[in-house]
Amino acid sequence: MKYLPFVLKHLKKNWVRTTSTVLAMALCIFLFVTLETILKAVTWGLQSASATRIVTRHQVSLVFEMPLNYEQKIAPVPGVKNVTMMNWFGGVYRNDMKYFFANFAVEDNFFQIYSEYIIKPDEMKAYLEDLRGCLIGRKLAEKRGWKVGDTFQLESNIPPYRVGKPFEFVVRGIVDADQVQHPGTDLNSMYFHYKYLYESTGRRINAGMFVEQIDDPNQAGEISKKIDAMFENSDVQTRTETEAAFTAGFIAMAGNLALLLRGIGLAVSFTILLVTANTMSMAVRERRNEIAVLKTLGFSSGLVMALILTEAVTIGVLGGLIGLGLGRVLIVFLPDAPVLGQIFGQFPELGFSAQIVVTGFATAILLGLLAGFVPAFNAYRSRITDMLRQV
Repeated sequence: MKYLPFVLKHLKKNWVRTTSTVLAMALCIFLFVTLETILKAVTWGLQSASATRIVTRHQVSLVFEMPLNYEQKIAPVPGVKNVTMMNWFGGVYRNDMKYFFANFAVEDNFFQIYSEYIIKPDEMKAYLEDLRGCLIGRKLAEKRGWKVGDTFQLESNIPPYRVGKPFEFVVRGIVDADQVQHPGTDLNSMYFHYKYLYESTGRRINAGMFVEQIDDPNQAGEISKKIDAMFENSDVQTRTETEAAFTAGFIAMAGNLALLLRGIGLAVSFTILLVTANTMSMAVRERRNEIAVLKTLGFSSGLVMALILTEAVTIGVLGGLIGLGLGRVLIVFLPDAPVLGQIFGQFPELGFSAQIVVTGFATAILLGLLAGFVPAFNAYRSRITDMLRQV
């Protein structure tokens, strides 16, 4: 610690260069933690995938529907314990995409298959008895300020579900989950009766997807092949896969986000590493005479190297703290942004985690060490006479 004032004095000697280097490091850490936070939020749902559930959808795309009678044909398949149907409703609250949230029309046995959801018995009873009733996730309820008994309206953006007026719903229950045992469970969605959708539209609504609960997770592949084989020669062929694969495929519709975001982070980190290393090299070259004098006064080569590395780490620490602060501010205000908020506001876990903070700060320190190592090692190896001769 007694050498810290000496290090700070050298950093202040050329404060413009030091400040620009710190800001460059801050930009690197800012992008790193922001991209990692967004990636974690996007892939959060993968953690909730159950090994005992498989999903059947149209072979071409989720956009296309399947006949309702497929459910009766899937149910007798050996290994299938239970099967339910669910449809994406695409309802918009207040006819404003800023308030959009996921909403599904489901059958009554949906919550038997998704047993991780916790619903009070009296609330479930009220939901089953009310055709307009709906169940909403705890986080959605907190975000919108809804409680049991409240009413609201949604209007779908899917043409077959548009009936000339909004659908009215009554909150009959709040859905909870044990996030320790079932991490990634979605508590930002709304579920209502498929029968309500069917009766309100006055037309036959086909199935968007089927979810099957199976007895043995090890037989998921075999059962999936049997289900798809049943409809292989039909007009509407199917694709059945594990819930984890289905969720991953849904995320992949936006492209390989992990590769894209981490590629951007790696490119920026490498660029900042080169910038910081060049800055440290310039600083050491400018202080050749000072380093020679220090060694003449009895400072060991190891101590001189340590002082230069400390300067580099100090730049990394300052840049890391600023970058983390900027990232935190952006993540807090991102859901309220005019355009991007409509996208990122739907992510259930858009927030800084301790792991991302620690990783980001450690990355800043590592970049500082790497950037300062070569200049510090050169100073370690340098001879007093050689450095004085170059002055």
